[in-house]
Amino acid sequence: MGKKGKKEKKGRGAEKTAAKMEKKVSKRSRKEEEDLEALIAHFQTLDAKKTQIVETPCSPPSPRLNASLSAHPEKDELILFGGEYFNGRKTFLYNELYIYNIRKDTWTKVEIPNPPPRRCAHQAVVVPQGGGQLWIFGGEFASPDGEQFYHYKDLWVLHLATKTWEQVRSPGGPSGRSGHRMVALKRQLILFGGFHESTRDYIYYNDVYAFNLDTFTWSRLSPSGAGPTPRSGCQMSVTPQGSIIIYGGYSKQKVKKDVDKGTQHSDMFLLKSEEGREGRWVWMRINPSGAKPTPRSGFSVALAPNHQTLLFGGVCDEEEEESLQGDFLGDLYFYDATKNRWFEGQLKGPKSEKRKRRRGTRAEHGGADKQECGEASAAPMEVVREVVAEDGTVVTIKQVLAAPGPAKQPQLDDDDSLEEAVGPLVVEPCPRSNAMLAVKHSRLYLYGGMFETGDRQVTLSDFYCLDLHKMDEWTVLVEADPETQEWLEETDSEEDSDEGAEGGEEDEDSSEEDGEPQRPLVMPGEQFTDYLPRTEHYWVSLARDEAGPEAKEKRVLKIAHTMAKAFFDDSV
Repeated sequence: MGKKGKKEKKGRGAEKTAAKMEKKVSKRSRKEEEDLEALIAHFQTLDAKKTQIVETPCSPPSPRLNASLSAHPEKDELILFGGEYFNGRKTFLYNELYIYNIRKDTWTKVEIPNPPPRRCAHQAVVVPQGGGQLWIFGGEFASPDGEQFYHYKDLWVLHLATKTWEQVRSPGGPSGRSGHRMVALKRQLILFGGFHESTRDYIYYNDVYAFNLDTFTWSRLSPSGAGPTPRSGCQMSVTPQGSIIIYGGYSKQKVKKDVDKGTQHSDMFLLKSEEGREGRWVWMRINPSGAKPTPRSGFSVALAPNHQTLLFGGVCDEEEEESLQGDFLGDLYFYDATKNRWFEGQLKGPKSEKRKRRRGTRAEHGGADKQECGEASAAPMEVVREVVAEDGTVVTIKQVLAAPGPAKQPQLDDDDSLEEAVGPLVVEPCPRSNAMLAVKHSRLYLYGGMFETGDRQVTLSDFYCLDLHKMDEWTVLVEADPETQEWLEETDSEEDSDEGAEGGEEDEDSSEEDGEPQRPLVMPGEQFTDYLPRTEHYWVSLARDEAGPEAKEKRVLKIAHTMAKAFFDDSV
């Protein structure tokens, strides 16, 4: 009895410590969020000018990460919302809504009155009722310099049948956060984890909330048992039995002043309702078998056929006290909840029309933990190609090329080429993190994400498709375009103000000359209605410098739009 009481007391102490930490973070971040609320209100004022639904056929969306990509429950469409982009100097947030028509292979930008504010790292869940609904909770907004953050705690629904946004105001919901995870279970939305960050503090969560889709009410769940430690960016999926799987994720904690240590979690938990006790839940730790993913963060998740959960990519961070180096990944894993087993996804490669091979009687014993995909393929090759961005920067992109066929070199007939004998090369998406995934009609769609090369972040806008039944090869729907890779290096004055001061007039002149072509480039085929929202941060900042600190916001905005239009017209 004594030990049990002491343990319970210790647990309550931990809860009190977490509550104090949350209150401390909340107090320190309140001032930051008040500053950002004014900027968010400015953008909402611009959105309020939209009074009717406008659907415009367009080119694929600009590069971004941490957006949401969802499959329409009734139509052959994918829905892309929000996201972020960093060009080396500024962070851009989006609240754009794009629809991808799968059969026609076309994109449409849909402008709907009163949308949610700009955000990234939110969660979006589609449910079939009412002709289809897209529910969005939370996420974050960042200042242009990326130093301040505002975490949303709002809940929105997009009624897909009528194309209308609605903010659902219900008390008792989760606190503001991003990096959380949310799934639909029966007629509820279940939300887990996430984090809240300010300039000096941060806190990670492991709380669980349920939102009832019938009564529009929030309730906080209090599962028994030992559950996951606080984390963000984990895998959250529903099993065929109606339980919830939590895998992996990321968190960090302070080890000493100004030094944080990150943890890439690789544990797995099951959240299930207690039998005969409605509304009561219990945590259970589980240990799946099979070929498990290596520890990572920033991976992407989608629900595959047969209730399997698909995991793609991510980054494995190697942390030291003063540095962080990431190894970006492009591999594919499947988790089968009915077997509690991981499988590594391996591609067969395209079939060779000229050289069809029969299956032999020899069985593949060593590949029991790999996704079934036919004949063994040769070891993949890593091909490194360099593309030159518009600003002249060389970006190195690694791609994995798999050469299907037996390991033994086949003999060539006189009429056979090497490609016909070995088979065509299979191109896979380059390794990345924070990509957007969705599955429709047993096809996996992958959009965007990012990777790093040196000190530069490369944000992607390429688009791929993979048939999960055939598992043969990726289809490239939109190739990576180096012209969209805008990267603005810091100026001399930003890197070292003393050196800039000593440089004199000549340095100032050369800095201006270097800065002139660094204005946001117009993408091929881009319309001004797409260019302005993407680059507005830049032009508003430039206009504010031009108009002076006393200028009214309305005048600054007018100048910004005029400058943007003039630059756009000159570039087209």
